[in-house]
Formats: sequence, structure tokens, C-alpha cells
Amino acid sequence: MVNAEELQSLISKCLQDFYERRVRKLGQLRLKGILRRKNPYLFKALGTQKASEIVEQILTAYIGSSDETIFGEAFFEPIARIAAGAKVSDAEGVDFVIETKDRQIAVAMKSGPNIYNASQKKRQTQEFLALRSRLYKLHKQFDPMLAAGYGRARSEPTKDTVYRRRSGQDFWTEITGDGDFYLKLIRLMREEPAKHRRKYAPAWDAAINRFTREFVENFCFSNGNIDWEKLVQFVSGTKNNEPTA
Repeated sequence: MVNAEELQSLISKCLQDFYERRVRKLGQLRLKGILRRKNPYLFKALGTQKASEIVEQILTAYIGSSDETIFGEAFFEPIARIAAGAKVSDAEGVDFVIETKDRQIAVAMKSGPNIYNASQKKRQTQEFLALRSRLYKLHKQFDPMLAAGYGRARSEPTKDTVYRRRSGQDFWTEITGDGDFYLKLIRLMREEPAKHRRKYAPAWDAAINRFTREFVENFCFSNGNIDWEKLVQFVSGTKNNEPTA
């Protein structure tokens, strides 16, 4: 188990990784790839008139969605693995394995609890079963767990899902033995997020400016008004042969 000083250092490192990934994500984004998945009729119905407003809305929605995944990978997963003294798993769909005297706890770590539909649940079960067949020779109880860094989702295996679910305090307490560990994660962030946010702001502003310029060049009339028909054609027209980024 990590002590408070080690945990704070780990949290700081993970937050830095999280923000670095966010900046890289911004640099990799392409306006048309995101815009193609948006509803131009809704923007028009809402009375949107500014290119910058459309850009900021679509960028905020996209980054907000990707942040959840990035945070799980950059923050929750490494902290959970290190705090539990676990080993990285090379099995698809399983992040790490915690070994005890008589058990192999295989953990698929997610950021939040609301992430699986029926087909995803089926796939996760198949991935756990594939790992179980590989670990069978160890003669230990195989204990697959779908974990979430926050929330209250908790369930036991069923006929359709071989794994149990643990979230939030339940999960962190089980792997660390510390009932307050989930609170320490937020407490020991201290002022780190504010520092990273200030460094992230220029990359965000640059992305807004870059996308706004591209939007104006491609989907606005020369007088600056939005060419709604051209935007709709781009998103929905059958003759549009541009690649779907």
C-alpha cells in the first residue's frame, strides 16, 4: 500500500499525464471529422448565427466525452494498479491482475459505472473467459471484476456476466484496505488541477481559433453568414465523397 507522500506524488504524475493527453488530443482533432457527426438542423433551430459558437459547442462536447476515457486510462487505472500492487495484464479487455494466496482478481478498469450496453457486456464476459482459460493452470480461484473509479454500481456475477462489479468507495477499499482512499484521491489533488488548467488554456484557445477559421472558410458566405445548405450537404448529402474522418 502506498503512503500519503507516495500517493500525492502518483496523483501529481497522473494528472500531468492526463493533461498532456488532452493537449495531444486537441492537436489531433480535425473539424470535419467531428462536424460530420453533428446535427446542423439543431444548430439552426437553436438560432445559432456565429461560427465560433458552433465550433465551441462541438469541441466542448467532443472533449468532454473523450475526457472520461482519458481520465480512466491516465488517472484511475495506474493509481489502482500501483495501489493494489497489481501486475499489468496483456489480455485484451483486462487492465491488471491482483494476485492473492488463493485468488487471481482480474480487473477491467473504467472511469465511471455507466459505460456498458448489452453487446459490450457480452464482449467483456468473453474477454474474461479467455483470460480464465489461460490462468487455469495456476489452480487459483479466478475472480473477474469490472471496476469503476467512481459511482455506486455493485453487482455479483449472473448467468450472462461472469464478472462482479465494484465502484467508488467499494472498489478502492477492496484493493487498498483503506475506507478513505477514495476521498484521499480528491484531497491530494490539492492545487495541481488549477496549475494544469492554466497551461491547457492556450492549447484550447488555439484549437477554437483554428476550427473557427476553417469553419468560416468552408461553411460561410463571403459576408460571414453561415451557409446552412452547404453545411447540411456536407453532413448528409449522398454525393459527398469526402472521407469520413
